[in-house]
Amino acid sequence: MNQKESYDKLFELLEKNDIAMMTTIQDNKLVSRPMSYQDVDDSGDIWFMSTRTEKTEEIEKDNRVNLSFAKKGYVSIAGNAFIINDNEKIKQYWNKGIEAFLKIKLEDPNVVLIKVVPKSAEYWATDESVKTVIEGIKSLVSNDKGSNKDSSINESLDLK
Repeated sequence: MNQKESYDKLFELLEKNDIAMMTTIQDNKLVSRPMSYQDVDDSGDIWFMSTRTEKTEEIEKDNRVNLSFAKKGYVSIAGNAFIINDNEKIKQYWNKGIEAFLKIKLEDPNVVLIKVVPKSAEYWATDESVKTVIEGIKSLVSNDKGSNKDSSINESLDLK
């Protein structure tokens, strides 16, 4: 698979997955939380709506994060997260579902965006067929990590 096909497959898988587990660093340990992403913009940055919490404090201390998606296929993205206070962009992504989930009004100063700038990604496209799922699992647990790897199942990408 060429680089463009790999990117296309990665973003196709992201579109099928609405919830990510966002992993941050808290006191030298990894902590993961489910997050619904709002958008993947034209630059490939991934946007989340949040409020100021431990999670945003962790990002401000160490902005390295990992996002993992596992609804349709599997995606793992390593990157850097940034807390963004942009009222226009917040309004763009705001909806009644977010208001109900966060239990907060749009005007609250604790509402922020988290922008994740991906650095690398790996995906396993297991939604192709049952055979692909079985082959993918076999390749993950196999002791022979070299010759049996099927690149149509697993791709690693440097993104920036």
